[in-house]
Amino acid sequence: MAATKSQGKAFSLFLIGLTAAAAGVAGFASGSGKAALVAGLIGIAASLAVFLKIKPDEGAIPKNAQPAVLKLIGLAVVLLGWIVLLGGLYLTANVQGRLLTSVFGIAITLVGVLYILPKAANKNAIWKS
Repeated sequence: MAATKSQGKAFSLFLIGLTAAAAGVAGFASGSGKAALVAGLIGIAASLAVFLKIKPDEGAIPKNAQPAVLKLIGLAVVLLGWIVLLGGLYLTANVQGRLLTSVFGIAITLVGVLYILPKAANKNAIWKS
């Protein structure tokens, strides 16, 4: 999520602003809904300003490109997990079969997210430059 305290504060402000804006859109017909929308948009704009202010402090960008093939393999594994999960819900009507295919699909997705994609992102990470 956030690497520094200022990034964490800006991200928190963004989430609060986004939540307030969503509540404002949901209740736009009332006066408080419009106020929440305006407050949320102000919070989002403020977080953008903080992000742009701290951008120069982030440091160098890695020189080498990250391996696209490994990223695509990770993405394919994640999507395969979701296809197994959703396909299993339509294959069987009983609860045990749906539970088994759901757990299997989630396991495949977690392998892609927690094992393959981090390997691709860490190939040329900034701390290895």
